Amino acid sequence: MRHMKRLPSVFLSALACFHFALTCGIAGEANEGKWENLFNGKDLTGWAPVNQVDFVVTNSNLRLVKGMGWLRTEKQYTDFILELEWRALVPEYDSGIFLRAGLEGKPWPNGGWQVNLAHGALGGLVKGYKTVVPAETPPMPLNKWVKFRIEVRGKKVTLDVDGQRAWEYNELDSQTGYLGIQAENRSFDFRNLRVLRL
Repeated sequence: MRHMKRLPSVFLSALACFHFALTCGIAGEANEGKWENLFNGKDLTGWAPVNQVDFVVTNSNLRLVKGMGWLRTEKQYTDFILELEWRALVPEYDSGIFLRAGLEGKPWPNGGWQVNLAHGALGGLVKGYKTVVPAETPPMPLNKWVKFRIEVRGKKVTLDVDGQRAWEYNELDSQTGYLGIQAENRSFDFRNLRVLRL
């Protein structure tokens, strides 16, 4: 019986490192949980309207029709990745995505953090009525689907627009709260809303 040749120690070390990295990667994904769909394409299950807003389901899209208020998740979130697609349906569109928002305030959360969906300030980060990170994303045409990826970890928040990093900010001062869609009497469609708890 022939003896197998011993593999070089460098090769064995590299193999061990690869296995360790792969194992850690899988464990990290497992610890972060699974993606949770925020919208089922049929109704507003999991959402709650705040103040005077009108949201409906049209062609499996979540449609903001009108109103001055916001639609919030029933659950609160701390650290997360939020992904969604949106398209504006009317000129001079205006809305926003609230992050870790509280319930105090009318028509919107007092001092609430939001990623802007306003035509002239698209993708900017706003706290209350103050712009914290200026918008650098150009206005998008009507009826064009745009993907936002918002990641929040501790005090850090990042925005990716259609797969490209728009900005990073490191001084978010709210610790937990609701996710929400702002209504400013401008019509939008939303789809593929999902969140990953971190």
